Amino acid sequence: MTNAKIPAGPMSEKWQDYKDHCKLVNPANKRKLEVIVIGTGLAGASAAAALGELGYKVKVFCFQDSPRRAHSIAAQGGINAAKNYQNDGDSVFRLFYDTIKGGDYRAREANVHRLAEVSANIIDQCVAQGVPFAREYGGMLSNRSFGGTQVQRTFYAAGQTGQQLLLGAYSALERQVALGTVKQYNRHEMLEIVKIDGKARGVIVRNLVTGKLERHFGHAVLICSGGYGNVFYLSTNAMGSNVTAAWKAHKQGAYFSNPCFTQIHPTCIPVSGDHQSKLTLMSESLRNDGRIWVPKKQNDTRKASDIPEDERDYYLERRYPAFGNLVPRDVASRAAKERCDAGYGVGSSKQAVYLDYADAYVRYGKIEAGKSGKDHATQEEIIAMGKKVVEEKYGNLFDMYAKITGENPYEVPMRIYPAVHYTMGGVWVDYELMTTVEGLYCLGEANFSDHGANRLGASALMQGLADGYFVIPYTLGNYLADDIYAKSISTDHPAFAAAEKEVSDRIEKLMSIKGKQTVESLHKRLGKIMWEKCGMARNEQGLKEAIKEIQALKKEFWSDVKIPGGINEMNPELDKANRVADFIELGELMCLDALNRNESCGGHFREESQTEDGEAKRNDEEFMYVSQWEYKGDSQWELHKEALNYEVIKPTQRNYK
Repeated sequence: MTNAKIPAGPMSEKWQDYKDHCKLVNPANKRKLEVIVIGTGLAGASAAAALGELGYKVKVFCFQDSPRRAHSIAAQGGINAAKNYQNDGDSVFRLFYDTIKGGDYRAREANVHRLAEVSANIIDQCVAQGVPFAREYGGMLSNRSFGGTQVQRTFYAAGQTGQQLLLGAYSALERQVALGTVKQYNRHEMLEIVKIDGKARGVIVRNLVTGKLERHFGHAVLICSGGYGNVFYLSTNAMGSNVTAAWKAHKQGAYFSNPCFTQIHPTCIPVSGDHQSKLTLMSESLRNDGRIWVPKKQNDTRKASDIPEDERDYYLERRYPAFGNLVPRDVASRAAKERCDAGYGVGSSKQAVYLDYADAYVRYGKIEAGKSGKDHATQEEIIAMGKKVVEEKYGNLFDMYAKITGENPYEVPMRIYPAVHYTMGGVWVDYELMTTVEGLYCLGEANFSDHGANRLGASALMQGLADGYFVIPYTLGNYLADDIYAKSISTDHPAFAAAEKEVSDRIEKLMSIKGKQTVESLHKRLGKIMWEKCGMARNEQGLKEAIKEIQALKKEFWSDVKIPGGINEMNPELDKANRVADFIELGELMCLDALNRNESCGGHFREESQTEDGEAKRNDEEFMYVSQWEYKGDSQWELHKEALNYEVIKPTQRNYK
């Protein structure tokens, strides 16, 4: 039975009470304690910087050539915080409520409330670091709307918010590297957790340039390695993003929770052919001003400009008038799929819908005309002024779309379609962000904790920085305070030798197969199974088929994969093979979890569980829990359950109408 360690007392006081009573480590003792951080995205970089600042001896690892290459850099639209600058009714409670409701009542209340509480601190921290958030004319930080909310709480830096926030965390990290509190290892990938007496005490990493395996000791290990969306092959994730660090933790005893809760982002550039290896995200912030529509006539082949207004179906505004184009991502994604499946899709593939800015040009143009006293401006002048405003707000996104599609989005509507984006599932953690392995923590997207069955837009950056800057410095200290007398353990310890041999044997086995199929082709086949049978919609028959197909694919992988090159050298195909082997195992667990969860909620849509009008239908009596899967051996897992008890928010059927 796991203990989530949720503090007693009223929800609004739990975190403060925890901070008031947690154990502390004095500065002199911090210098004796070593902490390993895996990953240098927002969660990893902020955690390493914060812990280094506190005086711990930190080692931070990333497989990229620089921490700045972490996938957090790709986040575009913004970061949520309950500052209420707009005076439009926002509050900590409102952000807490929206996050719980947006996650379809499958998140842990205490963790989500803490996230909402510290959100405002994140903005202050990042402004102090020099993050160039957009500002209003009077100097106040600007906010915009995002899906799933009726207030404006999203802070942004043009369409490159992730990049700017990561540069802020990176600068804080590099300051600690220069001061000597943090040691940075680029081009190193973690391939095993080392446990001694049941506690995480180190890692085995592979130097991706030389191929050499290295042993590193730590009094605690933090997994901050991001999500597992690339199990689908095509996703908005960077191609290097993988599940390996989290999966190694899982196979060493860390429970894996809610793996079937994956998010399909509604605003992506559609697939253009079999040649693609990844998909491109168009920021959800575009839904703030753009209107989504399809033709009212099935199989309409006319250009968008030739379809008159009364023959357009603004289906989100029609179905969800209270939220319109700003419904949460899972709702918007399913609605787009439903329209396309029904024959109303656009473009050559018919697997796309329009995102149209024509009305925004006119609306902004009229405002600009009024400001400049041009009361008699022509329609063309108004549209031109409106386009300039849109360019200021979203210009880099429009430029990106034009480069990828060859179309000018200022002149024709963008075409978008849902794609795999974020993973709400991940390694199970308690309130302190510790896994079921003592001394092993998991932060950011790699854990399951804050988003339930669906993540609200602009909350990923918020969670990563909250965990790294404001949560782990307290909770890790509470654990390490009892560990200050634990001496550093030599990497000659038998546990390190055994773990290194495990990694070495696996690599030798992979390289000895000498089959005919490339890693890429096998990964692509896994992705096809996952997308078709565990993607935007799932059913019992499809999931059972998928499990059998993945098991067969696994046998094929381990008997026929082809990996050129050698072990003791830079070998990207070997790196990829290690990751895809883990993806195959994860894919099986995802399908098992989806099969077990016989309900629809958030990003998990079981076709057997839907309302008459096609909305997700939860089954709270049987499934109001966090699934916790314990690894028991090859294709063997045991299910444990963490019951979700809602003290403050009463679960209801989600309604955005």
